[in-house]
Amino acid sequence: MIKIVIDKDIPFLEGLFDPFARVVRIAGKDIGADAVKDADALIVRTRTKCNAALLEHSTIKLIATATIGTDHIDTDWCRSRGIEVCNAPGCNARAVLQWVAAVLVHLLRRRKSRPEETTLGIIGVGHVGSLVLEYAEMWGFKTLCCDPPREEREHLGFMSARDVFMRSDIVTLHVPLDATTYHLVDKYMLSSAHKPFIINASRGETVDTEAILASGAEFALDVWEGEPNIDLRALARAEVATPHIAGYSLQGKANASAVVVQTIARYFGLPLTEWYPSQAERSKPSPITWEQLCSRIGSYCDIDAESRRLKEHPHLFEKIRNEYDYRQEFF
Repeated sequence: MIKIVIDKDIPFLEGLFDPFARVVRIAGKDIGADAVKDADALIVRTRTKCNAALLEHSTIKLIATATIGTDHIDTDWCRSRGIEVCNAPGCNARAVLQWVAAVLVHLLRRRKSRPEETTLGIIGVGHVGSLVLEYAEMWGFKTLCCDPPREEREHLGFMSARDVFMRSDIVTLHVPLDATTYHLVDKYMLSSAHKPFIINASRGETVDTEAILASGAEFALDVWEGEPNIDLRALARAEVATPHIAGYSLQGKANASAVVVQTIARYFGLPLTEWYPSQAERSKPSPITWEQLCSRIGSYCDIDAESRRLKEHPHLFEKIRNEYDYRQEFF
């Protein structure tokens, strides 16, 4: 019988693999070499660093991460050892879109402004960024885009990150974390007198915390350098602050869990290749006007309440995140 080690905070998986495998459920941060040394598969989130230190003496054959990114996994090392890695790109894109929408509503209300008076810069036009672009244009924002890999492939007329920063009122980041995006927002990017409002729901390390604090720029953060031990100065300064839950919708979590379960099932020949959690209805994407968004977003994503909670209890970052009541996607 195969052995599967699972981050216990990944939803919908309780008892699912028990008829087919020996299952060990552990908090992601506590998954160590002893737990995986005789395991065949590992199901994780970003809190588990999958590298040589964890895997060197293990029998792991497959790592399935219920996340869109893989920066917590040493994919080159895994490849060299024949360990297959699977992630869930786009699984929570609509959830992140709706978190960004909540931030935009909050900010424009504070500024007493309208979308048609606002230029929104989008850096990273992949699964999430493409949705943000689609809906932002529907709401009337003027949009500018930056995505160097897509620009190189598709010649779409996208701009450089620096130009987007210089010409936008608000900039939202939707990039993976790699060598080209680490501290993408740095003191050079923030050196101009013009500083857009910065929204980051990608990875904390894409923004240089010291640089953004020194710059005087305004910002909304869902992701943080060093999380869960976040910089309290950045927390105090943030217009909006949430504990890495932008993608935490019921549907987003269901999609991610479905991807990892189906991947494990195909790899080991288990009868779960079509599985989707019964607790969640699939998303029903629909258009929505800015007025409709403003009237409804607070019922689905109360960004002010969520921000207050983290600001009042920063030491509970991980607890708030792990016990978060998943939002319903509504457009």
